[in-house]
Amino acid sequence: MKATLDEMQVFIAVVDCGSISAAAERLEQTVSATSRTLARLEEKLGTTLLRRTTRRLSLTEEGRDYLARVRDIISSVQASEEMLAIRRSKPAGLLRVDAATPFMLHVIAPLVAGYRRQYPEVELELNSNEGIIDLLERRTDVAIRIGELKDSTLHAKAIGQSQVRILASPDYLAKAGTPRQVSELAGHPLLGFSQPEHLNDWPLLDARGQRLHVRPAIRASSGETVRQLALNGGGICCLSDFMTANDRKAGRLVSLFDTQTLSQRQSINAVYYRNTAVSARISSFIAYLAGAIGERGFD
Repeated sequence: MKATLDEMQVFIAVVDCGSISAAAERLEQTVSATSRTLARLEEKLGTTLLRRTTRRLSLTEEGRDYLARVRDIISSVQASEEMLAIRRSKPAGLLRVDAATPFMLHVIAPLVAGYRRQYPEVELELNSNEGIIDLLERRTDVAIRIGELKDSTLHAKAIGQSQVRILASPDYLAKAGTPRQVSELAGHPLLGFSQPEHLNDWPLLDARGQRLHVRPAIRASSGETVRQLALNGGGICCLSDFMTANDRKAGRLVSLFDTQTLSQRQSINAVYYRNTAVSARISSFIAYLAGAIGERGFD
């Protein structure tokens, strides 16, 4: 008796999720049903695919070989389904998108409903990572990257730009005073990034006429954390318009050094590995993002 696609997908889900219970939740099945399906697959194959302990699951050597093959099989099936959808001019299937938390919260999440109305057959999986990820390792179809691109193995599509500004909350400025000269920043708590360090280069010139590099009193790995610190009166920050435009419009944050701030527009790119099996999903999502950003901008 041959293995079915459903059994293969259960096996993949268990491996990806790390446990039978987590896989059952993703597949919307009971734990017992998922366990039985996995056992049935191993019985059909006459081999053990996963070693089970009380704490974890691990692949056997046979399981690793089989996993690679079934991933290819499932990918081929999805590609066939996608090609049919392309012929109907309707992108379909699962699209995995990765972006840093601030961009996901302030740009992508508000646009999802509109995208889904236009492309209802596309399923979205949205993941947030603050650093650069390996798209293949994380099984990501398209990632949004802000700033200079360094990975030449990726295809990139520019979808917009966003100005960087110096900001603080009105409450903070009312208590601590508004700095007028760049040198006065030394008397204020500055909010910055733990990594990468270049994000602590602010678009201002110091007394020597060089780009200002700050030593933050509080460092965070995510721009959203920096934003929340600034909103709560924690100090002065430097953030991009895509996450702070609404705050400025509502008066929750105000910009400083407007006449002294250098023009620094961060490029926003959608990056992906070229793959005809997912090109319809990728192209529809990128085009939708680019159109929405182009229409409203972040100023």
